[in-house]
Amino acid sequence: MRPRPSRSAAVLLLSAGLLLTACSSGEPAVSADTKPLSDPSKVAPARLVYPLDPYKTTDEQIRSLEAAQDVLVGDCMKRFGFTYKPPVRPVPRPKDTSSRYGVTDEAKAARYGYARPGGPVPEPDEVPEDSLPPAERLALSGPPLKPKPGGGIVLPPLTLEESRKTDSGRTVNGQKVPVGGCGREGYLRLYAEKKEPVELLYVFGMESESSSRAQESPKVAKAVKAWSACMAEKGYRVTDPVSPQAALGLKSEVDFGSAKAIAAAKQDVACKKRTDLVALWYTAEAGFQKKLMEEHAETLRQVKVELDERIKKAASVNR
Repeated sequence: MRPRPSRSAAVLLLSAGLLLTACSSGEPAVSADTKPLSDPSKVAPARLVYPLDPYKTTDEQIRSLEAAQDVLVGDCMKRFGFTYKPPVRPVPRPKDTSSRYGVTDEAKAARYGYARPGGPVPEPDEVPEDSLPPAERLALSGPPLKPKPGGGIVLPPLTLEESRKTDSGRTVNGQKVPVGGCGREGYLRLYAEKKEPVELLYVFGMESESSSRAQESPKVAKAVKAWSACMAEKGYRVTDPVSPQAALGLKSEVDFGSAKAIAAAKQDVACKKRTDLVALWYTAEAGFQKKLMEEHAETLRQVKVELDERIKKAASVNR
């Protein structure tokens, strides 16, 4: 069973969203230092560079972190007399930032339509938790979270220090089971060993905020309307340039690669080029990212420090 993060993505993203929503929603102030890092007229959407990129993990770093977390979970399980079998994860595909603006590549649209090249992303090959013996399952995942008197559940400890002070009330083979089990302990040892770490989705929240603000900005909103009008010329009644599949009557991965989808995707790409939608959106998004980075510079410095420490620790664990 793959260990899960400390909180649900929804809670983390909500926190980031609450923190960032104080930003103004108009066009970002344009100055010399808000010039985009890429020229969208010369660089393919898949290769665009964003100001927040240095604060994100690369595919290689993600693989190292996953491997280290598996080792740490395994170390914990040994205390209880069990051998942990980590999930076999698929090799990550190269990151493609073009998908943030929907289909943008003419050749891929003509070949795949709205389908993902190479097919859907496979899930990690995990051992079903229910197939584990009860004691091993308890050691890995811990007992169920306790309900609150007024409703909801008591959230598990958010740091390793807090976890070590919290009693789950359960033991296996004479050893106290951590709250959340070894899966959570392995996660906390790598991601939240110290007090008050920056939430893992903080940068993702900044990216989402920047993208939303950019989409709502006058220039981009106007370009989206122009794109929609362009699509209507061929009979496609759509308003969402990122995910128009449902409006096009495409409901499954098979539909996404059909002749109908390919025809629509080709028009989609052509309309984005005609309206300069991607260039306008990227420029606005990069500007909002820089604006948010200035407003949250101190937190981002902490993000970078914690990321670097995490990468170094993962490398040490994996030796």
